Amino acid sequence: MVVRNGHAGGAWAVAAALLGTVAAGGCAAPRDDAEPGGDPARAVRGAAEALARAGSSRTSTSMEMASGGTRVTIRGEGGYDFRRRTGTLQVILPKDAAGESEHRPITELLAPGALYMKNRGAGVPADKWVRVDTTTLDDGNLVTGGATDPAAAAELLRGARTVAYLGEVDLAGVKVRHYRGVADIAVAARHASPQVRGALAAAAKGFTTDAVPFDAYLDGEGLLRKVRHQFSFSNQGRTVAVASTTLLYGFGARVTVTLPDHEDIYAGKIKV
Repeated sequence: MVVRNGHAGGAWAVAAALLGTVAAGGCAAPRDDAEPGGDPARAVRGAAEALARAGSSRTSTSMEMASGGTRVTIRGEGGYDFRRRTGTLQVILPKDAAGESEHRPITELLAPGALYMKNRGAGVPADKWVRVDTTTLDDGNLVTGGATDPAAAAELLRGARTVAYLGEVDLAGVKVRHYRGVADIAVAARHASPQVRGALAAAAKGFTTDAVPFDAYLDGEGLLRKVRHQFSFSNQGRTVAVASTTLLYGFGARVTVTLPDHEDIYAGKIKV
């Protein structure tokens, strides 16, 4: 894995390194009417603050990457503390190009300004962690870890603009309001919480465009239950499309995150 500043193609290189060798949804059209009794953009922009009030939740993630004839999906399960901005995920990688190899789940710890990964592979000892400074990543860890940090996913909505309310739908037995719009990464970075601001500021510099289309689903209490972001950037002349989906449920669940000691962090060279 190579972590470096630069254009957003570096984010694809890092995420692709997690996968090893890889080979080759629709929603209703927006309505012109806004949410009854409210401003849809304001509702979406308040998602991060509502999650902080809720405290914590369980989370499921899915990241689908497509480039040329290649399409892969990375899935994750875990929990997140929105007050401490810490979380843990078990990230499941797809099979290799031959469809035979099974990959060990990667344990990821999320913290302000940092991503820790265990079972990273690529020459890293099994008992060691890899630490990545997310403020130096050209995507701010919106893509790199194979799962968008749930706090960053919500904070990105602070830059929401041109938001349309699409109506009420059922999501896993919960009535939610569906919004669609475009988020501006640079605007989100300026208004983000201090713990997330550095990573989003890095993403604002790294992506070729600040515009990120999204679909967000809020429940009756304004809690973000689901968000899907669509990232796109150029990598070596190819357009890479990434659809990142974050599901949040089980609000108030206990989430314990213990960061690794310094001696448990791998300091050697990591293979790409």
